[in-house]
Amino acid sequence: MFRSLFFTALLACSAQIAIADLPASPYFDLTKPSYDLFRSKPLADATVQQGFSFDNDNGRLYVAQRRDGSSETAGDLSITQLDFQGKILGSMDLIGFGHGVSFAAQGVDSATYLWTEVDANSNGYGKQLARFKFADGTTLKSSSTSLKPFSAIEGATEHTCSIDPVNGNLIVRYSLDGSKRIAVFNLAAASKGDFSKKLADIPHPSLDTLSDTFQGYAAYGQYIYLLTGNSYDVTDGAINSEVTVVDMNTGKVVQGPTVTKAGSSLSFREPEGLAIYQTKAGEVRLFLGFASGEAGDRRANLFYKNALA
Repeated sequence: MFRSLFFTALLACSAQIAIADLPASPYFDLTKPSYDLFRSKPLADATVQQGFSFDNDNGRLYVAQRRDGSSETAGDLSITQLDFQGKILGSMDLIGFGHGVSFAAQGVDSATYLWTEVDANSNGYGKQLARFKFADGTTLKSSSTSLKPFSAIEGATEHTCSIDPVNGNLIVRYSLDGSKRIAVFNLAAASKGDFSKKLADIPHPSLDTLSDTFQGYAAYGQYIYLLTGNSYDVTDGAINSEVTVVDMNTGKVVQGPTVTKAGSSLSFREPEGLAIYQTKAGEVRLFLGFASGEAGDRRANLFYKNALA
């Protein structure tokens, strides 16, 4: 009986390791300076930017925002393609997809495929995930027969995602039984609809932050970065934007919450999105997004950190 109990315990331990199996990696030191990519750039619509993502393979940048004229809960998004100087190269509209807090761009040969939430619920957040080719000048509805939605987590009521382009992983933030969690999957497998193996799966940590407004996430290696904060309109000009580093192998906070003053001179200045990019020279960067400008003329701003601890 003792032998049986021993092997039962061993199997339970092995099961835990199987869902926390990300290789050791460094993390970004949030106390180090941030640098500008660009400031005050217009997008396809006049609303605030939400999430953003890089197609690392093809050197492209995409920014999501609520579609101008749509309600907050409709789930209608506009995706703008930009160059790294902030010049608009194209756009695509998504109808009934979600909020846009985080999405992902994946290079496939010379094309870019977007991973987004889809099938917006009554709160305007997507119930499933979708993967489709970016097509400039087109409108895609969530009901389109060309879409094949994924429920990465069975029973989850909300899904959003991000890509770690350096390690080839898809990170999924989801809601299940009233709680938020974070899971990691191999991107190549997920692209084929295979979500059978989780590389990690942790409860979303409870954060002792200045703001409880969640604004985005990104992952590099074993660490995920969580962004919170509000615009100057909400804080009366005070900075409450913070980034927290969490180890996805343990679920523990390893740095932060750390206040970020990137773009502190911007007007409005609402934190909006995080993303990872690796330069051709191999430097990995953590990008932070902020919306600026006046209502009816919001602008996009991107900054990055590159110092690793």
